[in-house]
Amino acid sequence: MNNQQKNDGALQCLPVESRRDQKAFLALERDVYRDNPHWIPPIWSERRKIVGFKYHPFYDDADRQAFLVRRDGRPVARVLAIVNHAHNRRYQEKRGFVGFFESYDDAAASQMAFDHALDWLREQGMTDVRGPVHPSLNYEVGLLVDGFDSPPTFMIPYHLPYYEKLFLASGFEKTQDVYSYEAHIDILKSLDPKMLFIVEESTKRFNVKCRMIDRKRFNQDVRTFLEIYNQSLQQTWGYVPMSEGEIDEQSAGLKHLIVPELTSIAEIDGKPIGAGFGLLDYNQVIRKIDGHLFPFGWLRLLMGKRKIDRLRLISTNVLPKYQKWGVGLVTLSRILPDAIEHGIQIGEFSWILESNRLSKGTVERGGATQTKTHRLYDRAL
Repeated sequence: MNNQQKNDGALQCLPVESRRDQKAFLALERDVYRDNPHWIPPIWSERRKIVGFKYHPFYDDADRQAFLVRRDGRPVARVLAIVNHAHNRRYQEKRGFVGFFESYDDAAASQMAFDHALDWLREQGMTDVRGPVHPSLNYEVGLLVDGFDSPPTFMIPYHLPYYEKLFLASGFEKTQDVYSYEAHIDILKSLDPKMLFIVEESTKRFNVKCRMIDRKRFNQDVRTFLEIYNQSLQQTWGYVPMSEGEIDEQSAGLKHLIVPELTSIAEIDGKPIGAGFGLLDYNQVIRKIDGHLFPFGWLRLLMGKRKIDRLRLISTNVLPKYQKWGVGLVTLSRILPDAIEHGIQIGEFSWILESNRLSKGTVERGGATQTKTHRLYDRAL
């Protein structure tokens, strides 16, 4: 079956309940992208958790229901409906979310998937819906609408060009874009002198000291980073702080992925006030192990670190008090020499909200090029 299949035959949409249904829900993603050279499989064991088929702390404060559409018994579309109670408390909304949408180019099937998800959200008392989020802004976000001609970096979603028309046909309208920017290491040769001046002045003004994550207190430092992440994004559009359980979950996962030399913690008088890290583009290895960590995929993932030449600058966060004083640039500058020594050729800044003018302006002034756009949509229920 391909994306240009004939859209005839009987359609049926049912909630995903059995293990067999869960397996079919996950397998559809591989089937849809089977012939696409740019799609990278997820780490399947993590995908099972993040959609709620195995325990994940996000769902301690959220409800979800997966739906799978079959045409003549064959899976053709899927979606996950989500009620994020933490979001609704924070923003005093009754907003549901949809995520993990996948479909063949089949308008009737995708419409049926959305209809069932939206009906379920109405039953939960929701009045509006936003998506796609996988499953919140703290994880994978948005529908790819520009930049289909290259693979995504690690933890950035990839979609097919026709997906947007399926969202629009179901009544969704754009609410916010998020951008990915790319910069080759050679850009350092022509870096705006004003940016170097900002780094020097900010360092002197606040006596900022930057260090990498300490291997001897790795867990504590990773948690410090996530706590700064939580505090720094308080005014960011749509943001909801991670729970203690999510912080613990993320800390455990990052422990095996973070390269200390590609991290930075900024301190003033010994107190952490900023943190950032570059995450190697593990997709270069995940493609080779087909997303399977077992039995030996995890070993290939760890052993392949040194050959990865692409870095996703996933986050540089500074406490609100220091955000307009260039401390983010100071934090980032500590990583650059070690990234060069590692052999990094390309850095990707992702993702950046279109409404985040400070970050967007800084990255563009530095000479980075916008490469991908992911879109979030809203609609009333």
